[in-house]
Amino acid sequence: MRKFDLVMFDLDGTLVETAPEIMDAVNDTLARFDLPPVSQQQVNDWIGHGTLSLLVDAVAFATGRSVVEVRDSELLRTMVGEYNVFYSRRCGTRSHLYPQVREALEVLRAQGTKLAVVTNKEGRYTQIVMEVQKITDLFDVVISGDTLATKKPNPAGVAHCLAQFDVAPDRALFVGDSSIDAATARAAGVAVWLLPYGYNLGQPVAACQPDRLIQDCSELLN
Repeated sequence: MRKFDLVMFDLDGTLVETAPEIMDAVNDTLARFDLPPVSQQQVNDWIGHGTLSLLVDAVAFATGRSVVEVRDSELLRTMVGEYNVFYSRRCGTRSHLYPQVREALEVLRAQGTKLAVVTNKEGRYTQIVMEVQKITDLFDVVISGDTLATKKPNPAGVAHCLAQFDVAPDRALFVGDSSIDAATARAAGVAVWLLPYGYNLGQPVAACQPDRLIQDCSELLN
């Protein structure tokens, strides 16, 4: 008997290493406005709440302005458009699947487990990354940051998956890499297992006290 009927995954930092190409696009954008570049570690720490939040943090750092000031600025609105152009070019160029991801997904799918992605990444970029990594066909549903009216840590994306497959919360699992994923799962009443190699806003993922801390996706099969 399967332990879980539905397994939901975060994307960036859980299934796919995407931070290098996100940094490239952020720095392309900053350079376009004659602003200094940011580091890979900074970008890793800012990933999680979606593109707009990431750009706010990057612009605040590069300009020395406050996050609140940047969020309401005309500069940010202009830079978002530029970033979208740059990231469309960069998306998929330096990303790769983490170890054991494809193997675990293929086994879970063969066992009849329903599989979903629930990410805060915008749909167009989610689609590109998943197609480049050739994992689109392994998932039954994909909920991106702009699929619904809200995004993680709001549990609506998880609730949508539970309802679509008529799965009870105690028969579902969320696999992620951050406190955002942990909060999302708990709000939806589903178990959460976290991976230590992703982007947890610069904090150790064990501090989120997940139901289980796993080293890679092969542990989903145990």
